[in-house]
Amino acid sequence: MAADPNRVILTGENPFIRLSASDGGTITTNASYWRIVTCPAGPGHVLYLKSELTEHAWRIYSDNIALARWLQDTVQGMLNPETADKDIPVVEADFAKSGDPRYFWSESLIAHREELSLTWYDIGDPLLIHTEPGEGGRKYGVCTLLIPALGARVTKNGVAAAGKPWPTQREGRPFSTCALAFSESWTEPR
Repeated sequence: MAADPNRVILTGENPFIRLSASDGGTITTNASYWRIVTCPAGPGHVLYLKSELTEHAWRIYSDNIALARWLQDTVQGMLNPETADKDIPVVEADFAKSGDPRYFWSESLIAHREELSLTWYDIGDPLLIHTEPGEGGRKYGVCTLLIPALGARVTKNGVAAAGKPWPTQREGRPFSTCALAFSESWTEPR
């Protein structure tokens, strides 16, 4: 067994939810949630969210603004260039989690006048994905445990986002437009 030769730039979790009205249709809710254990900007939580619940504009919630901005400059900004816009304000929030990822998982946050909840359920079999920096045209590499969820919802102040998750395939295995991404580490070349 050999150590990965690349430099680890972050480790943590990045579960996501992508809802749409139809299979393959336009994404109506896009949520990228980060719980970071370590990175150059320190630990913390960040939620990047675009939905009818946010008037179809990107919102960023975090307990570490430096982390939110660092992710915009690196991995999150690479994954979705729309989220790299530094004009999007960062709203201070408190975060909590609950559940058992074998059955369901919830992430919640409270910000000024807002309570948001993201929930994954109808959990599938995990996939372990490992890519090198530059692979697939991506600047960064990743090693992650992806756990598909055929059920997911996002709520803001008790109102649920429209749309639903859809089954897909990844590496020839059953997957979903929503997944828990645990034990996630991103790398760049040394």
